[in-house]
Amino acid sequence: MLSISVKEFLFWKKTQLSKGGDHQSLALLLDSVGGISTSDLNLKSINPEGNLHIKKNLEFLESVWDDHLRKSCPIQYLCGITFWRDLKLKVTNKVLIPRPETEIIVDIVFNIFRKKSEKLFFAELGTGSGAISIALALAYPLSHGVATDIDKDALEVATKNYINSSKQTNLKFYCGNWWSPLENFKGKIDLAISNPPYIPQHTYEKLPKEVKNFEPKVALLGGEDGLNHIREIIQKAPLFLKEKGWLILENHFDQGEKVKQLLIKNKFTSIEIVKDLSGIGRFTIGRYK
Repeated sequence: MLSISVKEFLFWKKTQLSKGGDHQSLALLLDSVGGISTSDLNLKSINPEGNLHIKKNLEFLESVWDDHLRKSCPIQYLCGITFWRDLKLKVTNKVLIPRPETEIIVDIVFNIFRKKSEKLFFAELGTGSGAISIALALAYPLSHGVATDIDKDALEVATKNYINSSKQTNLKFYCGNWWSPLENFKGKIDLAISNPPYIPQHTYEKLPKEVKNFEPKVALLGGEDGLNHIREIIQKAPLFLKEKGWLILENHFDQGEKVKQLLIKNKFTSIEIVKDLSGIGRFTIGRYK
């Protein structure tokens, strides 16, 4: 650990932010690479006469920050870490960076299955970093979950995240496209969750370069209208869900009504479009029969 005066550090931090970027990204860099949490820094700032300890020198931290600003590369990829709910997750450019709004999926599950002692069998389709499945496996320790992804590299990241986050053994990972690895679980699933690729082709072309140039296209692009994968997931869901089993999907901000119609067409009931913190209909949920 290196020691530096709080005053010097605060001046350095102010200088970095004056170049561009946002407070949240710099805080992630300082925490994950520098070893300085925002709460620790706030406490030190009250008495700037003292010193603080950092894991990496300021020159190294500045080089990472400059790389982030120059290339528009997401800070999460440069640090190899992101924070999501109460999890610290490894991320690489093989997985989508889990978004804060996606955290609401876990809250939706909590509203449906209120007792943490529930013995659920849940499935997540397209797990990426494993964020959603790991959060549910930890929240419902008596439950069992399976998570799929088409990309072996993504599953490697998710598996490491699960091992790092938990000593439990109630979550297993399978490689394959959507439902295909889960043939042995037909009619057995209480809850299925997916945050599939749902960006329409024309929208994908206009995405900010920090997303389009760095995050995996396979995790973003949902075909011409953005609904290719959502259609497949909904159409095959009745084969795998128990009667009264739930399906929770994240969708594009303007797809809620279309997803609702797809659920109705496939005999789902109790359908609801759930808004995110911005008031956007980000999730569509339904119960099979």
